[in-house]
Amino acid sequence: MTAPVAQEMRSEKISMTAPVTQEKAGNYWSIAFVMPAEYTMDTLPIPTDAKVTLRAIPARLVAVITYSGTWSKSRYEEHKAMLDMMMSKRKLKTAGEYIYARYNPPFTPWFLRRNEVLVPVERIN
Repeated sequence: MTAPVAQEMRSEKISMTAPVTQEKAGNYWSIAFVMPAEYTMDTLPIPTDAKVTLRAIPARLVAVITYSGTWSKSRYEEHKAMLDMMMSKRKLKTAGEYIYARYNPPFTPWFLRRNEVLVPVERIN
């Protein structure tokens, strides 16, 4: 969790979004917040920080494995390996970078947390 968390009054309030995803982008990680479906690119609030950008991600086929508990690199790698094994059995190959998704705030008890490892895929003929 980052500190401080800044808050200011807005005319429109958007609830916390889920999932919050992390995706490797070169030497950095890209953090994404999935916006509620009732918004369009034209109706989303304009970011006040130039480092924050809005972009629409086109529909794509994605393989996913869901698990509960806390995040650690070893748990991520374990579930990523399980996802790779399931994709192989279903004749799917990766078509992009792996994405880690978190669905719960940090104060959620570890045993109630929902996490996912996702990866864009394509079918092998």
